[in-house]
Amino acid sequence: MRRMTRQALVWGVLGGLLAGTLDILYATGFWALYGVAPQRIAQSIAAGVLGRAAFAGGWSTVALGLSLHYFIAVAMGVAYAWAARDFRALRERPWRYGTLYGLVLYAVMSFVVVPLSASPRGGSLPLAWTVCSVIAHVVLVGWPCAWFARRGWDGRWSRSPALPAYLGTHP
Repeated sequence: MRRMTRQALVWGVLGGLLAGTLDILYATGFWALYGVAPQRIAQSIAAGVLGRAAFAGGWSTVALGLSLHYFIAVAMGVAYAWAARDFRALRERPWRYGTLYGLVLYAVMSFVVVPLSASPRGGSLPLAWTVCSVIAHVVLVGWPCAWFARRGWDGRWSRSPALPAYLGTHP
């Protein structure tokens, strides 16, 4: 088992930050179509810890919600990078395993984390939210985590190896 390198850790964090940003933009954009204010999205994340009180907390619970959101997203990026250190296939096939990772993350968040949280249970969510959220977890979370892990471990975005900084002298 290899150690987690600083480069892989940094790229895992960056992948998580990108995934977190894309995901929060998706959620705020989706719910804006239903007239929900962006602050409410962040407060709903904070409600996982605070329960209904999060919605009366003002900007402090917005900050808590965003902090929790990014903490979780960065943990997702680092977790993929950590797993990719020993499983080359995770780096070689980022589309495939990023898709699988996004689906697993959606299932864990929806069926484990949220039900175990203090978040209030309400009515049913629109079917469009569920369908779009599954797709968003693949495209906006799983893929960035996978691609950034590849970059962190192998120093490349594509299948071909990265070019060395110095190619030698010209003939």
